[in-house]
Amino acid sequence: MTAPAARTDRDNMAYDVVIVGAGPSGLSCAIRLKQLNPDLTVCVLEKGSEVGAHLLSGAVFETRALDELIPDWKDKGAPLTCKATEDRFVFLTETSSFRFPVAPPQMNNHGNYIISLGAFGKWLAGEAEALGVEIYPGFAAAEILFNEDGSVKGVATGDMGIGKNGEKTDAFQPGLELHAKQTVFAEGCHGSLTKFLIKHFDLRKDSDPQTYGLGVKEIWEIDPSKHKQGLCVHTIGWPMDSKTYGGSFLYHMENNLVSIGFVTGLDYQNPYLSPFEEMQRYKTHPYIRNFLEGGRRISYGARALVEGGLQSLPKLTFPGGLLIGDTAGFLNVPKIKGNHAAMKSGMLAAEALAPALKAGTVYECTAYADNFKTSWLHKELYKVRNIRPGFHCGLLWGLINGAFQTFGGWLLPFTAKNHADHTRLKKAAESAPIAYPKPDGKLTFDRLSSVYLSNTNHDEDQPSHLKLRDPKIPIDVNLPIWAEPAQRYCPAGVYEVVGEGDAKRFQINAQNCVHCKTCDIKDPSQNIDWTVPQGGGGPNYTGM
Repeated sequence: MTAPAARTDRDNMAYDVVIVGAGPSGLSCAIRLKQLNPDLTVCVLEKGSEVGAHLLSGAVFETRALDELIPDWKDKGAPLTCKATEDRFVFLTETSSFRFPVAPPQMNNHGNYIISLGAFGKWLAGEAEALGVEIYPGFAAAEILFNEDGSVKGVATGDMGIGKNGEKTDAFQPGLELHAKQTVFAEGCHGSLTKFLIKHFDLRKDSDPQTYGLGVKEIWEIDPSKHKQGLCVHTIGWPMDSKTYGGSFLYHMENNLVSIGFVTGLDYQNPYLSPFEEMQRYKTHPYIRNFLEGGRRISYGARALVEGGLQSLPKLTFPGGLLIGDTAGFLNVPKIKGNHAAMKSGMLAAEALAPALKAGTVYECTAYADNFKTSWLHKELYKVRNIRPGFHCGLLWGLINGAFQTFGGWLLPFTAKNHADHTRLKKAAESAPIAYPKPDGKLTFDRLSSVYLSNTNHDEDQPSHLKLRDPKIPIDVNLPIWAEPAQRYCPAGVYEVVGEGDAKRFQINAQNCVHCKTCDIKDPSQNIDWTVPQGGGGPNYTGM
């Protein structure tokens, strides 16, 4: 991705602050800006068809940041109504389970709430709009604009009405330019514009590579006799092998619903591993099956999540803009929580931006990074910075390392390193294929029926938003070396190798894409660039 030449066919709108992404971080930033200075003009762009359409999280929600942002959130009807009442931390073997007598302190959910992040996002958007924030769903920021001095000028939305061969159709409409004194990027995990900014401004010069997990999630309506509202179950162990990081969550929501998901660390080594299939066979474990049998699956989704922690945060600011939320990497891995961290990062950014904008001196808002370093969020992430890297050496060492740090309060005198996930795959010839059971249509399912439940939709008459830097690499390089892992790491059946012998070709079913970004992260040749589709495309999650 390179900065394109200036265009003269687009209208433009000017704001004090433009925020890319209407998730918890972006909306919290917008709200805090207007709280601090109601005269600021603030615009939020959202690539989903509506606010919340692309939001997916576990999610057990910690209210600390919300308490600071909107202290009277209960009186204002925030959709936090299901209190977490019980924690279980369970180790699974293939056929049995062992419940730890006490859950790690980080997993103590007393005072937290089991929520739908999509519903919470919609509520936050209402609070932002009530303060005068302009929110535009269905408009994907596709391009970064620059001033002559090299600072970020704003963003442009993508052109509409471009046919699949790149031609302008009768429905063509040029994108819109949004200019800002400061542009805040809150794109979520591995944002496409953030990826460009990190490279353009060398924001990772002093940080480790980011490392990720892929969360595959379903919502089930279960037998009322098996439902226990407020119960939070986390598991480790099977079906992961001892070298692969992963685990599950199962949260009992209201109305006999459970949120169930499995997270696979994307630093896994076996190219035959499929995170989607790991999730499906996880549900066949007797401990988990007992909850689900007799129920029905009603929703499905997947997204990548940032796991690198403090040492993988890039430089947070650059001339004309800054990074907040998951797009920067704010997530507490041992807590399995990022929403409170994302919100707090957005608030810290706003608290740096508001006075700088009022003074009229803002070029690069370095006060944001200073605010972060003196905040409770930095303290929280510093304490747990070595827990996720401890699992690089396997499950046993990871548990021992984590136990020392969480139960004993012992901290390593140094900061452990992270690695880029795409570098971790072993060659197919050195790896054992994994025989996954066929879906039974009752407890386990295939990808296509799962994608159907995500309500994913893309206009088929548009260029693929999944770009190959070299179309030959999947068949000529990835297939012989790694058995083309895109066939397995994608949780939506986007990538296929079709044909036989010399007629094999790499097929991209872009209309299936649920915007999880795994392909952009895990491809061992780094040959896939995930970009935004034409406005509003993607999943339309309900209850996630």
